[in-house]
Amino acid sequence: MAKPKKEKTHFVCQSCGFDTPRWQGKCPSCNTWNSFVEEKYIENRKRNSANGAKDYQEPVVLTQINTDNLPRIKTISGELNRVLGGGIVSGSVVLIGGDPGIGKSTLVLQEAGGLSSDQFKILYVTGEESVSQIKMRADRLGISAETLYILSETELEAVLETTRKLKPHMVIVDSIQTMYSLKLESAPGSISQVRECALQFIQLAKKNNLPVLLVGHVTKEGYLAGPKVLEHMVDTLLLFEGDRDHFYRILRAAKNRFGSTREVGVFEMVNKGLLDVPDPSAIFLSERRMGTSGSTVICCMEGTRPILVEIQALVAPANYGMPQRTTTGVDYKRIAILLAVLEKRLGYRLKNMDVFVNAVGGIRIDETAADLGALACIASSISNKIVDSGALLLGEVGLGGELRSISHIEARLAEAEKMGFERAVIPSGNKKGISKKFKMDIIAVHTAQQALDQVMN
Repeated sequence: MAKPKKEKTHFVCQSCGFDTPRWQGKCPSCNTWNSFVEEKYIENRKRNSANGAKDYQEPVVLTQINTDNLPRIKTISGELNRVLGGGIVSGSVVLIGGDPGIGKSTLVLQEAGGLSSDQFKILYVTGEESVSQIKMRADRLGISAETLYILSETELEAVLETTRKLKPHMVIVDSIQTMYSLKLESAPGSISQVRECALQFIQLAKKNNLPVLLVGHVTKEGYLAGPKVLEHMVDTLLLFEGDRDHFYRILRAAKNRFGSTREVGVFEMVNKGLLDVPDPSAIFLSERRMGTSGSTVICCMEGTRPILVEIQALVAPANYGMPQRTTTGVDYKRIAILLAVLEKRLGYRLKNMDVFVNAVGGIRIDETAADLGALACIASSISNKIVDSGALLLGEVGLGGELRSISHIEARLAEAEKMGFERAVIPSGNKKGISKKFKMDIIAVHTAQQALDQVMN
C-alpha cells in the first residue's frame, strides 16, 4: 500500500519571497506588514533511477569541460542580437519583462516564426491565449512556419511532457506567471508557483542544452512580478520599455551572463509587428522643429551606442496655486537640481513657474551628460530665446554652476557630426581627451553660463 504524500505548510512573504514555518505579522526581510500567505508543498523525496541508485550529477574538472557545443543562435532581429551579446546561448534561460501591450508576445512570436525551419523546431507555450488567437497574430505578422508548434497549456507537468515527446530546439513560455505545478496547491502566479515553475524550466534548459525564453509580467510600479529570486535564477533578464502611445520601444539587458548589460535595442511598432531601428538618432530627430524656444539636442550613451535625443521644456506662470514640476523620460530629481542651479547661480526666477520637461520619442535618459541640454532648454523657454539648432550641448552641471567632464566624448561628437551638427559645447575638462579631428567647431567652456552665452540668441 502506497504511503500518503506528506504536506508541508509554510508561509511566504508576497513582497520579497521570505520563507518561514509560521505566520508573522511583519516580514523580517522587507519590513512589510501582513504580507505572509500560507503555502503548501506536497513532499516527494524519492529520487531514484530505474536500478535503484541515486541519480545525481557527478562533479567535473574545470579543464575538462567542453564549451564547443554551446553556440549562439542568431536571432532574426539585429537589435535583439545586440542586446543579447550576439545571440541566444544554447541552454540559457532568457526572461523578457515589460508593461502590458508593450510588444513582448509580438517580439517572441516574430523570433519564433523567423527561426523555425526544417532543422529547428520551436515549441511556443501560451498560457494566456488560445491557439486560434496566436494564429490570428501570426497572420497579422505574416508568419507561416511548419515547424512552429503552439501549445495552449498552463500545467507545468504537461508542458514538460510535451517537450520530452516533441524534442524542440527552443521553448518559449508566455507567460511564466500563468504556469502552475501540481506539486503545489497555491494559485498560478503566486510566489511559490512562479519560483517552482521557473526552476523546472531552468533544469530543463541545462540538462538538455535547450534555450528557453520566458515572458514575465510587471507590476504597476514597473517591477517584475513574482519573487525577486526569479531575476537571479535566469541567465538573462531583458526589459521592454516604452510608452504604448509612442511608436518606439527600448529593449535593455538588466542582467546578462553571456554579454554586456550596457547595450540597448531600439524597435518601432508598426501594423505588421516590431521593426529594428538601426539608426535611432535619425528617427528621434526626424520631427524636430527648428527655430522654437525650449528645445535642445543632447547625446546619451546607451551601452556603446550614442543616440541623439531632443529635449523640450515649457516654462509658464503658475496660475493655479502650487507650481508644477513634470518630467517625462528625464530624472525628476535631476531636473529639480538644475532648477535650483538656474535660480541660485544663473539668476532665473522659477519659483512661481510651472516647468515641464520631455525627452522626445519615449526614450528614458538617466545619465548626467544630459544636464547642460536640459538646463539650456529650460533657460530658453523662460527667456523665450532660441538655442542654436546646429549646436550640441554636452556636460554635467555641478551645484556651483560649473561644467564637469563626461565619458565617451569622442563617440558622442562623431555621432553629432554624422547627423550634420556644426558646433558642440562641451566641458573644458573633456577638451584634452579628444584625439580625433572633427570638422565641427568644438567649444570648451567652464560654466553653464558660458555655455548659454554661446548658444542662445
